[in-house]
Amino acid sequence: MEYIDYYKILGVPKNATETDIKKAYRKMARKYHPDINPNNAGAEQKFKEVNEANEVLSDPEKRKKYDQYGKDWQHAEEFEKARSQQSSRRSPNQQYAGDFGGQDFSDFFETMFGGANSGFSGGRQVKFRGQDFNAELKLQLRDVYASHKQTLTVNGKNIRITIPAGIENGQTIKISGHGGPGRNGGPNGDLFISFSIENTTPFKRDGSNLYKNVDLDLYTAVLGGDLMVDTFDGKAKLNIKPETQNGTTVKLKGKGFPVYKKEGQFGDLFITYTVKTPTNLSQREKELFKELSAIKK
Repeated sequence: MEYIDYYKILGVPKNATETDIKKAYRKMARKYHPDINPNNAGAEQKFKEVNEANEVLSDPEKRKKYDQYGKDWQHAEEFEKARSQQSSRRSPNQQYAGDFGGQDFSDFFETMFGGANSGFSGGRQVKFRGQDFNAELKLQLRDVYASHKQTLTVNGKNIRITIPAGIENGQTIKISGHGGPGRNGGPNGDLFISFSIENTTPFKRDGSNLYKNVDLDLYTAVLGGDLMVDTFDGKAKLNIKPETQNGTTVKLKGKGFPVYKKEGQFGDLFITYTVKTPTNLSQREKELFKELSAIKK
């Protein structure tokens, strides 16, 4: 695995503060964001690198491991455990110490734990799990109303996955074994896919429930009647009760969004009426409203 200098990617020194890293990330993310650079593969790749760098450097624990072990930082705990076992077999005067400087750690790693020239007793190699990969998938809300399959290209490999209906914005799923290759016969890492779901529909989503405002003319609100409204997957006829007030909310059971990983189950759709005052009234209509006003007095 090639060494990636996360500090260089964000343009900050190694002694940068958390605030410095946050400011640098926001600046770089805005510069290379896909929405600002449509159809620009180079900017898209740079955006991914900036996100990866921020994910590591903004986390104190990850940053500490990265500073010590460089590109092998994800193997830090395994290394420490194996080194502890190795040290227990050596004399007190035979100890490893020092900063491995990121790029040089892998050579040390191979020498100590299973390289061709390793002095490890019996030539036993320590198996290490591969690096986890992270990816972001952008979808529209309508794309996740039904389960479907989609092919992703990750590190040059095509991976066909099933996207379950009802997945949430910001939700992350794990695809086991599709991360980086293991070392010395160790298992592959995993692929973590985060979903960015854009909602351009007139519906507001909250979990599996949907919410929508519907205009209601004054006459139907006062006298009652039927009204056809759009649901997420079709139309529904509502019976409006006489004297319906502005802001009244009704529930359409089962007309909401699919419940995640519960086949055939849906949330509810909540319709809120906005009573519209008529405009551009004729003279006769105004007279009728005046008569009605006089009656009510």
